Amino acid sequence: MKTGNQSAETDFILSGLFQFGQKDAFLFIAIVIIFAVALMGNIILILLIRLDTRLHTPMYFLLSQLSFMDIMNISTTVPKMTTNFLSNSKTITFLGCVIQTFLFMVLGGTEALLLGFMSYDRYVAICHPLHYPILMSKKICWFMVTCAWTSGSINALIHTLYVFHLPFCRSRLINHFFCELPSLLQLVCQNTSMYEYTVILSSLIILLLPFMAILASYACVLSVVFQMSSGKGQTRAVSTCSSHLIVASLFYVTGLSTYTRPHSLHSPEQDKAVAVFYTIITPLLNPFIYSLRNKDVIGAMRRLLS
Repeated sequence: MKTGNQSAETDFILSGLFQFGQKDAFLFIAIVIIFAVALMGNIILILLIRLDTRLHTPMYFLLSQLSFMDIMNISTTVPKMTTNFLSNSKTITFLGCVIQTFLFMVLGGTEALLLGFMSYDRYVAICHPLHYPILMSKKICWFMVTCAWTSGSINALIHTLYVFHLPFCRSRLINHFFCELPSLLQLVCQNTSMYEYTVILSSLIILLLPFMAILASYACVLSVVFQMSSGKGQTRAVSTCSSHLIVASLFYVTGLSTYTRPHSLHSPEQDKAVAVFYTIITPLLNPFIYSLRNKDVIGAMRRLLS
């Protein structure tokens, strides 16, 4: 096995999410079904938003961007994992690992920022309805999306370029089901403690700040809603906010637990289990949480089918 800089010429080996066996076959089938349902749900939601003019609003524009990110996110990890399972080969090329790491970090960072912007949209719509057309104009919506994509891409590019210029002089076995930053650092033979602080810092900015903004915006929304006289409206608002917060919390908390822990506290099996939530479960839940509990989306689907 080559070492040092020459190791860039060799492939990596992914241990995978599961080992071969009957129990693992059931897990494999379950993940394939989840992957198909997630793709279908997000694609249908995007089509409904594009085809129904009543959904051409800032909220649904941002929601369509979220669905697109979820499609790309789950497609970055699951197909390679299933291909390795079916082909009995667990290798991934050096370039393939670079691309997978970069795409995953771009999509994860961009989605984290976009969810924060979506909560701001709901805050303006409920707390400042008269100013909504101005504060959430089409130009501002595109600015939000552009900022999210740009920030996520720059962050991912910096980390990807740095990590893959480090010497991988240990085993080429990545104890994970895809190429992820913390798992790659396990293979580096030099001290990365200083770099880990930059990973924690960027994670706090990309993940923690939007999450805090979501909590603050929904707190303001609920305070306004509870001042209403309609008990039915209060119940509906609490139900909607709680479901959104559950999915957002699942995404942010699992992401923070992976990217803000020191190198010494990482456990491969725990990292795999946690990664399942923000790579597979969240893209599955998002379209259903944001659509099945939404009368506008249900109405658009009924109009389309009829």
